[in-house]
Amino acid sequence: MGGFVPPPSGVEVTFIDLPLTKALMVVLLGFIGGTLSGFLGSGGAFIMTPGMMNLGVPGILAVGSNITHKFGKAIVGSRAHGELGHVDKKLAITMFVALIAGVQVAVKVNEHIFETMGKAASDLYISMMFIVILSAITLIILRDLLSGNGKEEAQGNTRVAEFIRSIKIPPVVNYEVAGIRVSLWFPMMVAFATGYLAGTIGVGGFIGVPAMIYLLGISTRVAAGTELFLAIFSGFWGAINYALGGYVDLRLVVLLYLGSLVGIQLGAIATELVSQRVAKVVLVTVIATSDLGRMVMVPEYLRKLGYEFISESTGILLSKLSMGLLFGGALIGLAVIFIKMKRGIEHARAAAAVEA
Repeated sequence: MGGFVPPPSGVEVTFIDLPLTKALMVVLLGFIGGTLSGFLGSGGAFIMTPGMMNLGVPGILAVGSNITHKFGKAIVGSRAHGELGHVDKKLAITMFVALIAGVQVAVKVNEHIFETMGKAASDLYISMMFIVILSAITLIILRDLLSGNGKEEAQGNTRVAEFIRSIKIPPVVNYEVAGIRVSLWFPMMVAFATGYLAGTIGVGGFIGVPAMIYLLGISTRVAAGTELFLAIFSGFWGAINYALGGYVDLRLVVLLYLGSLVGIQLGAIATELVSQRVAKVVLVTVIATSDLGRMVMVPEYLRKLGYEFISESTGILLSKLSMGLLFGGALIGLAVIFIKMKRGIEHARAAAAVEA
C-alpha cells in the first residue's frame, strides 16, 4: 500500500508502511472507537488518533484520516440515535456556525506547526492537547461520580448548569428535546470548543458531550446523540480542509470504517440497556488510561526534538507502554459495556416472561 500525497508546501512526508498486522490493528481501533462513540457520544478520537500515532502514523495524518472517517461514521451513528429520539436538531442548528469556525481555526494551526516545526513538534502539540483536555474531563467526571451525581439522568443536577441557565443574555432559546432553556451564546461557546478540538485531534465529542451534560444540563443520551449529529458537519469540513493539504490517507479511513460501522451500532443499542452511571464509569476509565498513554509519550517526542534526556531504547519502551495503556483501558471499557448489555437483555427477557 502506498502513502499519502505530500502537501502543496513541499513538506517532506514519508510513505506509511501498512502490513497486514498493522492494518488489522487499525480495524480494531475502529471497532473500539465506534462502540465507545455509539455508547458515549465520544471515545473515537482519544482511541483512534493516539492509536494510529502509536502505530507510526504522523499525528496530523492520523487526525486528518480520523476526522474523514468520523464524517461517515457520524451519519450512521446520528441516524441510530435519531431513531431513539436522542437528537436535538434545533440545538445542533444553533451550534453550527461556531462549530465550523472552530474546525477551521484548528486545521490552520495544525498545518502551520507541522509545516514549520516538523512531525515531532506536531505530535507533541496534538498529544499535549489530549493531555490537558482529558485530564480536566477525568477530574470533572470523577468528582461527579464521587459526589453521588452520577445518577441515571445528568439533566439539571449540576450547580454550574443551573447557574448558566439562570443567565438570561438575549436571545434565550427553549430546546424542547434537550429539555433546557438557555442563552444562545453558551451553546455557541461549547460548539466552538468542540469544533476546535475536532480539528485539532480528530473529534470533539469528548469535550462537547461532557460540556452539554455538565454546563448546559442536558441528559447524557441527548448530548451523545446531538454531538454525533453535529459531527457530520465538523467531520465534513475538517475532512475537506485536511484533504486539500494532503493530510488524509484513504486506506486508513477505510480500515477504520471496517471496524467502527459495526461498533457504533452496538454502542447505540447499549445506551438503552446500560445505566448512565455505568456509562460515566466507562467514560472516565477510557479517558484516564488514554490520558496516561499520551503522557508517557511526551519524553519521546521531546527526545526527537533534540532534548535527549532519555535514550532511544527508553523511548521504544515508552511507546509500548503507551499502546498498552490505550488498548488496555479501551478493552476494559468494552468488556463492561457488553457484560451490562448481556445482563440488561436477560432482565428484559425475564420481565417479558413474567408478564406473559
